[in-house]
Amino acid sequence: MNRKEFLKTCGFGCLAGLVGISILESCSSSQVLTKEIKGSDILVPMTDFEIKSEGKTEYKKYIIVQNEILQYPICVYRHNSSEYSALLMKCTHQSAELQVFGDKLQCAAHGSEFSNKGVAESGPAQGDLRSFPIILENNTLKISLK
Repeated sequence: MNRKEFLKTCGFGCLAGLVGISILESCSSSQVLTKEIKGSDILVPMTDFEIKSEGKTEYKKYIIVQNEILQYPICVYRHNSSEYSALLMKCTHQSAELQVFGDKLQCAAHGSEFSNKGVAESGPAQGDLRSFPIILENNTLKISLK
């Protein structure tokens, strides 16, 4: 293979990769949502957890809610149709922002792990995450920031 063929093949390979990634991203539903704060509450429609495809409704395990006023996002887990938990994504060890991995929240800085209910499961963090009370009202989660 000469240089021209090599560059042409690599170019088409890169282009195919970018197109493939774009298609995959469009198939997934975003789990990070920007929500408005009304009074001292964030209102999240329960439909934000729904994934509809081929006439079936499935549900996301969690969504991440952010707002420019909040210093850290809030992870809202759906445990079942009536039980949710809202957790501040701030590590209790040294205040690094947490990342979500399924049913766990993890600190990239030092490896602390927390359950989907905010309980510290491995250190160095020893304190549980801040959680927010949630009220279900008219198919809306009302997350109190007080």
